[in-house]
Amino acid sequence: MTTASSDQYFKDNEANWDDRAQAHMSGDYGGVNELLADPQAISMQLAQDIERFGDLRGKDVLHLQCHVGVDTIGFARRGAHRVVGLDLSEKSLEYARYIATRAQEDIEFIHANVYEARQAVDGEFDLVYTSLGVLCWLPDIAGWAKVVASLMKRGSTFFIRDDHPMMMTIDDDVSNGLKVAYPYFQTESPLTWDDEESYVSYADSPKIKHTRNHQWNHSLGEIVSALIQAGLTIDDLEESTYSAWCPWPDLMEEVGSGRYRLKEGQNHIPLQFAIAAHK
Repeated sequence: MTTASSDQYFKDNEANWDDRAQAHMSGDYGGVNELLADPQAISMQLAQDIERFGDLRGKDVLHLQCHVGVDTIGFARRGAHRVVGLDLSEKSLEYARYIATRAQEDIEFIHANVYEARQAVDGEFDLVYTSLGVLCWLPDIAGWAKVVASLMKRGSTFFIRDDHPMMMTIDDDVSNGLKVAYPYFQTESPLTWDDEESYVSYADSPKIKHTRNHQWNHSLGEIVSALIQAGLTIDDLEESTYSAWCPWPDLMEEVGSGRYRLKEGQNHIPLQFAIAAHK
């Protein structure tokens, strides 16, 4: 999907994510220090799902919207034959290449918009993976699903874990509880933000200079239907009450390293979803 307006949205988001990458890498983002210290370590984010994929030895794996590649490394460490990470942000990929080199893992990182992944990446894959906080940056879910399907071998697996679209509707101000403030269903125009902070910050994190970014929400029904219409078969759909980040500190509690949920007595809503599918 490319239009004049979407091109500008992507340019803004790429500049924003270049700045976010620098902010994220000013600290121990994604447990990168442990990844570099322990050659067997994989990221906490990937660890919760890695067993779903079975024996990866000899398999080809594509990680879409991989950011700085801390999750991508885990596929190489589980024996995948070919591992490719793709992202819109070249600055993110500079960090990804640096981390992979220090970790002594052979990973190919490609700079491209996810909608152009089929043209940017050679071959088809046994596993196409994407996670976390990915779909909100995409205006066209049907187009995205077609790209995903085009990258998969017959019999291969697609997996996504992401923030639940219901979570994305909640007002930033939760002083009087959770309130729906933003659209649950996809809209033609994005929600546009100007913010100097990212979802992760450290004491020495630089401020984001390119603050303007654009996001879209997509209902769970839209996502599932898009994958089915692209020719995939849904094998599993999960919704969960925990999140990988803490957007509402007064209402949430940490329930394990890197997992948060709403405190007892709060109105529980789904905070994450995961979908597994095959071609």
